[in-house]
Amino acid sequence: MAQAAGIVRALKATLKQHGKTYADVSAVLDISEASVKRLLNRGPLTLDRLERICEFLDIRFSDLVQHADQRRPLLELSEIQEQELANNTPLLLVAVCALNRWSFQEIVSTYAISETECIQLLARLDRMGAIELLPGNRIKVLVDAHFRWRSGGPIRTFFRRHIESEFFQCDFHGPGELMLFQNGMLSREANALMQRKMKKLGEEFEQLHREEKNLPQAEKFGSSLLLAMRPWELSLFTSMRREPIQKQF
Repeated sequence: MAQAAGIVRALKATLKQHGKTYADVSAVLDISEASVKRLLNRGPLTLDRLERICEFLDIRFSDLVQHADQRRPLLELSEIQEQELANNTPLLLVAVCALNRWSFQEIVSTYAISETECIQLLARLDRMGAIELLPGNRIKVLVDAHFRWRSGGPIRTFFRRHIESEFFQCDFHGPGELMLFQNGMLSREANALMQRKMKKLGEEFEQLHREEKNLPQAEKFGSSLLLAMRPWELSLFTSMRREPIQKQF
């Protein structure tokens, strides 16, 4: 399944290299542009249609296969794919588990998802190119070590909404909990320095996550780290200013 997804990604990259658009493909296949988008992002793309697109691009099918074999690990999903995840909670749950190196058995034994449903959801992630579903329902993660959800995309929007309503409903005094809130006046240079330190801490978090990926699930627990920094003043204070606050950046 991942091989088919790789060929589709190679096809999209080839279209871009040739300066061709979805509108061009829609004319070749005699279907709507919206249908082309669905085929190239969700499938299924039949062999007949794939051959017609190859003829249009004047390339051989073997060229796509070779290109797919040379593809790099996935760095991010498309916005359409992220929206599909955001609109389907079970799919998003399985995606998060898979990307965190959970096994098939760990997913179905932990969550109220049947084996059949889990296989179907993993197959959809396979078509997206995020994983490869191997024989025996083994999961091979295909994303790059620096994989990120799209900035301002559907997944970050989804989690931000839940962070606002759930994450902060806590006093952060329990085991494994800590919240720091600092407020002060910083220069642009000091602000930039703090942001570099925050990014470094995020990298260390990811490194620890990778180092412990093979530990049994019983020895780990879901952990979330939220770091945020921006020019900001409490709105109550801003409303009391004599002059509008001036942007510093």
